[in-house]
Amino acid sequence: MTFYLGTHQPGWLSRVVVPLCVSRRRLADYQRLPVARGPWIEDSGGFTELFTYGRWETTPAEYVAQTRRFAEGIGNLVAAACQDWMCEPAMLARTGLTVAEHQQRTLDSYLELREAAPELPWFPVLQGWTPDDYTRHVEQYERAGVDLRRLPLVGLGSVCRRQHTGSLIAIFSALAPLGLRLHGFGVKRQGLRRIAPWLASADSMAWSTHARKRAPLPGCTHRNCNNCLRYALLWQEQVEVDIRDRRPLALQCSFATLGGAA
Repeated sequence: MTFYLGTHQPGWLSRVVVPLCVSRRRLADYQRLPVARGPWIEDSGGFTELFTYGRWETTPAEYVAQTRRFAEGIGNLVAAACQDWMCEPAMLARTGLTVAEHQQRTLDSYLELREAAPELPWFPVLQGWTPDDYTRHVEQYERAGVDLRRLPLVGLGSVCRRQHTGSLIAIFSALAPLGLRLHGFGVKRQGLRRIAPWLASADSMAWSTHARKRAPLPGCTHRNCNNCLRYALLWQEQVEVDIRDRRPLALQCSFATLGGAA
C-alpha cells in the first residue's frame, strides 16, 4: 500500500521525495508552481468547496485547466480525483440533495473530466454512506460503461470521519470481493491499521491536527509543529511502520528518540 502524506504546504513538493497528497485548492493561487521530486496525487478539495458553497463553484472546464497546468508544471502527478460529492449527513444537509443525487453527480464528473482531458490521470470516486450505497455506486459506474476493476485507482469517499466505527469495516467487507484498487481519503492512523489490507493507497493530514495539540519537537522554534515538515516526515515514517508491521498505534521510535512529542 502506498501512503500519500497529506500537506497544506504545496512547496513541499519540491523538497521531498515521499509521496504527497495536495489539494487543488491550495495550488490554485500559485503563480510559480513547485517542481515535484516525488509522486503526488491531487485531491479535489471538494469537501471545502461543497461545505462552503453548498455546490461546486469551480466549473469542470476550470478544473481541467488547473489540473493540466499542475500536471505539466509540477510533474509526477500520479492521479487526480474527480469533482466528487461527499455523502456525510452534514454535507447532505448543506447541499439539500440526497445520497443518490450526490452519487450521480460524482459519476457525471468523472465521465465529463475523462472526456474533456483523457490524457490526465483522473480517477473516479465511490460515494455513499451505507455499505449498500457503495456497492450500488459501483453498479452505477458499470451501467455507465466504467469497469472500476480495470482502473489503477478508485477513490473511497465519506470515510475519514468514521474510523472508530464498525461501519468502516462493513463498507470494506462489502467492497473487498469486487477486487478494486481503492484509495482511502483522509484515513487516519487508527483507521489505516484496520483497513490497510484492503487499500491500494491512502492519504492523511492527521499529523497536522496531532501536532497542533502538542508542544513542538525538541529543536523546533515554532509555537507548534502543525506546519512542520520535520514533524510530518516523522509521522509518515510511523505510518509506514504501522502498515508494514501492524504495530500498536502509539507514536514510538522517532518521536521517543527526539524526546517525546506524542
